[in-house]
Amino acid sequence: MSDRDPVDVAALTSWLDRNGIGTGPLTDVAALTGGTQNILVKFSRSGTDYVFRRPPLHKRANSDETMRREARMLAALAGSEVPHPRLVASCEDLEVMGCFFFVMEAIEGFTATTEVPEPHASSAELQHAMGLSMIDAAAALSRVDPAVLGAEQLARADGWIDRQVGRWRRQLDSYRELDGWPGPDLDGVDEIGAWLDAHRPSAWRKGIIHGDYHFGNVMFDRTGPSVAAVVDWELGTVGDPLLDLGHLLATWPDPSETRTVGLAQHLDGLPSRVELIARYGAVSGRDMSEFDWYQVLACYRLAIILEGTHARACAGKADAALGQRFHAVSQALLDKARATVQTSSLTV
Repeated sequence: MSDRDPVDVAALTSWLDRNGIGTGPLTDVAALTGGTQNILVKFSRSGTDYVFRRPPLHKRANSDETMRREARMLAALAGSEVPHPRLVASCEDLEVMGCFFFVMEAIEGFTATTEVPEPHASSAELQHAMGLSMIDAAAALSRVDPAVLGAEQLARADGWIDRQVGRWRRQLDSYRELDGWPGPDLDGVDEIGAWLDAHRPSAWRKGIIHGDYHFGNVMFDRTGPSVAAVVDWELGTVGDPLLDLGHLLATWPDPSETRTVGLAQHLDGLPSRVELIARYGAVSGRDMSEFDWYQVLACYRLAIILEGTHARACAGKADAALGQRFHAVSQALLDKARATVQTSSLTV
């Protein structure tokens, strides 16, 4: 295997044979692009389209466990109302390809961060419905019993809400290990962390969270506004699903925000954030009275994650221009969090 040929077709074919997944040669084998370093390869066999997913060729320490988590998530969602790719089979035997991998069904659809085809591009009505469909998919996930992920995962979520600020602050501090990073040069990060700790919701309800819910991880039907599938479940876990809504709103296209203006230019018919919050509350049945906290947490969390790319760029381990751009986005997210704090009823 190589960067140009990221899958060992012979090994994959043999494994598919042993697991009774189609017959004959693999055809139309093509690498897919995505928002992560994980490898996606689409192929056909016996007239059925599949997608092969594995970690990067140069694995990180947790790469195999990340893939296992995603496969477990897809398996747990089987039979639910959440639109997702069906897990076909997974491989624990590292001797097959040197990593954990899995095969899932291929989804026909489009991702709005890479294209907005017709009739969606010219229809404000379709775009509005697309936004509501994203909310409905997130709400469907919030209704799935988290027990489907197992007792261990459920128990691990105890104290989830209390751990959030400390967990992300430790991640930010860990970037000091990267040479050249000028430290957390992010205005408001301490202030926002303190506010989050001081205003934690007194009660919350466990549920499954996607962990990275935004337009780039959603595929839409090409003939209508429905979400065809939510993808990239590698951060899925048990927590409070309101964080997924917070993350979606933190990344929601807005022509007045430079960090999201690109997508906003192509999707100017989307619902407002206010409408999205109301829709989620109505469809999910969850208490939205303390949702401001989750909006602020989502901005804080995402700002710290993106600052990691800036830190790696400072150390020469990531593209310098991308690092600078993500640093600016991190600051914009913290500014948004601070604005939310200033107007929140929770601050009083």
